[in-house]
Amino acid sequence: MFSDSDIPRDTIQAYLETHYHVAGDTPTTLQIGQVNPTLAALHDAHQVTSSAFITSFNPFSQSLSPEVNAARQAALARELDECGLTFIDGIGEHPSNNWPGETSFLALGATLDTAKALGDKHGQNAIVWCGADAVPQLILLR
Repeated sequence: MFSDSDIPRDTIQAYLETHYHVAGDTPTTLQIGQVNPTLAALHDAHQVTSSAFITSFNPFSQSLSPEVNAARQAALARELDECGLTFIDGIGEHPSNNWPGETSFLALGATLDTAKALGDKHGQNAIVWCGADAVPQLILLR
């Protein structure tokens, strides 16, 4: 499924296992490949058919300082605003490894192309994209 990627297999496996927590008024946890009724309701409430869970933290899985990551995330927030997207704070956390959780956003209405472009621009290995079926998908970017 991911055999042609430059990303190490163990890193891909960690992404597949990560819990993508969405905060806000309707909190939920996205898991790859599992339908999420709360996400479907969020899509309906915001009149969108897709969304993306994205971060700018730790480009290419290289750990950066909290200050640098915060500045990168603020830049991503500005870009989401410029794209006219509503977004909700979140955090991606693996349930059992020691990698620190990464502050993220659920960008409501983000198309797959927009989400991939933002992920590429911010040096991400992957994004989580959700279509109309509200099933989060891991989208590898390299």
